[in-house]
Amino acid sequence: MREGRKGGGDGGGDGGSVRGGKDVNRSLFGEAGSVPRPSKVSSFVHSDPLMKSTSEEDFSARHSSASAASPGYHSDRCSTTTNPGPTSSADSSPFHTSPWSHHHPSTSPWSTNPFSSADDHADSAPATDLFPPGTGLVGSLVREEGHIYSLAAVDDLLYTGSDSKNIRVWKNQKEFSGFKSTSGLVKAIVISADRRIFTGHQDGKIRIWKVSPKDPRVHKRAGTLPRLKDFLKSSINPSNYVEARRRNHRSAVWIRHSDAVSCLTLSEDQSLLYSGSWDRTLKVWRLADSRCIESINAHDDAVNSVVAMAGLVLTGSADGTVKAWRREGGKKAGLTRHVAEQTLARLEVAVTALALNAGAGAVYAGSSDGVVNYWEKVNGGEGLTHGGVLQGHKVAVLCLAAAGSLVFSGSADKTICVWGRDEGGAHACLSVLTGHTGPVKCLAVEADPTAGGTGRWVVYSGSLDKSVKVWKVADPEMGRRQQQRQQERESDASSSFGHGAQPRFDMF
Repeated sequence: MREGRKGGGDGGGDGGSVRGGKDVNRSLFGEAGSVPRPSKVSSFVHSDPLMKSTSEEDFSARHSSASAASPGYHSDRCSTTTNPGPTSSADSSPFHTSPWSHHHPSTSPWSTNPFSSADDHADSAPATDLFPPGTGLVGSLVREEGHIYSLAAVDDLLYTGSDSKNIRVWKNQKEFSGFKSTSGLVKAIVISADRRIFTGHQDGKIRIWKVSPKDPRVHKRAGTLPRLKDFLKSSINPSNYVEARRRNHRSAVWIRHSDAVSCLTLSEDQSLLYSGSWDRTLKVWRLADSRCIESINAHDDAVNSVVAMAGLVLTGSADGTVKAWRREGGKKAGLTRHVAEQTLARLEVAVTALALNAGAGAVYAGSSDGVVNYWEKVNGGEGLTHGGVLQGHKVAVLCLAAAGSLVFSGSADKTICVWGRDEGGAHACLSVLTGHTGPVKCLAVEADPTAGGTGRWVVYSGSLDKSVKVWKVADPEMGRRQQQRQQERESDASSSFGHGAQPRFDMF
């Protein structure tokens, strides 16, 4: 008896494609219906990953207000785009002339060294004192072997995936180790609490790696999802075949992706792995036995991003929708199923990235028009309500990350916007990180171990310029809160010795 199911939800009925021939007066947001939809645009075409922007107007207007930005460059699998105008490079952006902008990397001789970092050539590194206090470029990691598509950071290690099929491991901004998959460029990397590394590939497979207990530099492949024996067993039974949502495949076994694995995430309890694919499905893997227990026909186009929070899984797709799926227990012990909970957005443009701020209960979605929408839980409610939009890019947002009170958006305009969220939920662009010479494709964030509790993050940005840049970014809101807590502790300590408190003498 098969444990999983072939279709946990139907993306077609709940949030289908909105690219052609539909009512332009429909709401931008499928459930809330309170924010007007942007004007209808013409059909998109598939783009080259290195395609330039459609427009380059005043980049100085980086703020959080609702207005329609012109769609432009889009991510891996975006289904539509606006009529292109004159192309231009983000190098002409006014931000390159602002006091926050670094020198162009090509002017630095150390940037051509494939293993160099700013620490090795401090005299040649771009100055960082022009950024806001506590924020600046630390160094660059360059390995001339392919565009950087994925990043994952854990403790003092950084894993990078590229279209060279290699996964590189970096430590202290120097290459520490590396390992190679047999096929498929590395589009996604996640690391579990027990230090298993999961990589999603262009060939539709997920590979599992473990660090050797004898040598931390050695990584050995521990398996592939789906396992070969599970695939062979399923392929015998004709009922396990489903219609492949891909042109050159008529049918496929439901437990394996029939197209590139574009995104991965782990459940909060680390018991499940979720994989999204260009085959339009979301698959659920039980890590205890490495089995696919569910496959959901989630969207009408490629799934570009997936995140998990508090019993919910959220997916963003090239069909312009963001959907929430609720995790429920199955009838049998150990089984899980997911049901459609809410469609957060129905956009005219592709959703390219998602990020989660678990502390604030907020979800952020970047899209190919350069806008970041966000939703949040209000007054402890179960559903998510649209909170607003962040507009800091004129072209596609390709990646998002959130940490503390900050949100980072990487774009095809080669920049990274740093957004700060205050206690009231309002957002503002705190700084813009510049220096990449190609679109920023992926981001990873971890706490700065040298910050001493002052509220600072280490941000890694991977780009199609074949480099990874390392930044340190101050978190003003977190620093303010920590300072406030310190003052309260000092005030409590001093109050115990003042205002009439008398010394106590015990008599024996």
